Amino acid sequence: MDPCLALLLSFAVFLLAGLPIAVALGLSGVIGIMLGLDTYALGTIGTNTYNGIAKYPLIAIPLFVLTGMIFERSGVAQKLVDFASALVGPRRGGLAVVAVLVCMLMGGMSGSGPADAAAVATVMIPSMAKAGYPRAFSSGVIAAAASTAILIPPSIALIVYSIMVPGLDLRALFAAGVVPGILAGLSVILPTLWLSRRHDFGHMEEEKRSHLLKSLIGALPGLMAPVIILGGLRSGAFTPTEAAVVAVAYGLIVGLFIYRTLTWADIYRALVDSAQTSAVILIIISLAGIFAWAGSTLGAFDLGAKLMFSLSDNSTVVLVLVMICLLLAGMVLDGISIYLITLPLLMPLMDRYGWNPTWFGILMAMNIAIGQFTPPVAVNLMVTAKVGGVSIEATTRWVMWFVLSMALAIGLVIAFPGIALWVPEALGYATD
Repeated sequence: MDPCLALLLSFAVFLLAGLPIAVALGLSGVIGIMLGLDTYALGTIGTNTYNGIAKYPLIAIPLFVLTGMIFERSGVAQKLVDFASALVGPRRGGLAVVAVLVCMLMGGMSGSGPADAAAVATVMIPSMAKAGYPRAFSSGVIAAAASTAILIPPSIALIVYSIMVPGLDLRALFAAGVVPGILAGLSVILPTLWLSRRHDFGHMEEEKRSHLLKSLIGALPGLMAPVIILGGLRSGAFTPTEAAVVAVAYGLIVGLFIYRTLTWADIYRALVDSAQTSAVILIIISLAGIFAWAGSTLGAFDLGAKLMFSLSDNSTVVLVLVMICLLLAGMVLDGISIYLITLPLLMPLMDRYGWNPTWFGILMAMNIAIGQFTPPVAVNLMVTAKVGGVSIEATTRWVMWFVLSMALAIGLVIAFPGIALWVPEALGYATD
């Protein structure tokens, strides 16, 4: 069998067999090496596994995961809910909008959709249920809103993308995610309001309005986290990796000395949970190094790129096809895996058609965001459905409205690249 075909086919078979994504990547890479190269090439497996994670910027991933865990256990989510509730006020669909806003704010601390979904669902779903929202609807709204964490900095997926695309400035990528992240949030808010009014959700919401200034003061320590991270990056006070260290330290200060809700047991649990989550991410990245090396050495990625070139000479047509493929991949794979698997194939397309790498990275992130709440895998939806005590199937009728709305948002970013690029360009960052 052709080694390139064996590499890709074995990977597909392993995935369908239910093997973990990291194991599927590593084993298929080994099979490709064994069939296409001499036995001495097997000695590169250990080296490539190590090289996959021996990158200084990757230190930011476990640190931002820890940041999210600390803020989740510090009671920040509840403070943000109080502030957002005061901001939105009593109106039909108001609590659902509050859930979306809190997800977006939490995304600026955790960089992880599932962590964001867990924190907000735990606080919001019981309150929304009392106000007359079906739990399936609430679970769908929060899962869709939490997907904005992959766009709003600091995003773990964007860190991985910046490492895989040579010469890309992570600060530019973070800045480019801000406006599309807000656009993605709006694409959840608008159908949420429409559905709430159409089906009379939230009819039992309280009419009293919380005190805005008081709730703002309570939420201010949490709101300052994204400001400190992005402000420090913009001023040059610290690098993205150092920003992750600062974020952890700030989270501890907020939890221990400002809110005083964080105990030493909470810190220990946060360290354990973040270590487990980070280990899964980094194992996937390390074993993907074997797959990437085998694919590039055997020429599998070049063949795939040539196949894409043969489909059309029109860059727009190819881009739409790529977006559709990424959307389908997002329905069955997690975001980091999609970057690791597809980027070696897509980088030749970026060069051939002159796609701006920063803009294209945001488009990939928006596609992956949709996948985070689209069955059958839908990692965010799994979390919120579990918290809400409903099945994923029950949320589908609501989730599809958000899928459609966010797909339209992607279309806007494709048609108007400046939506993603004007912020980093205004800040003076190189975007290509």
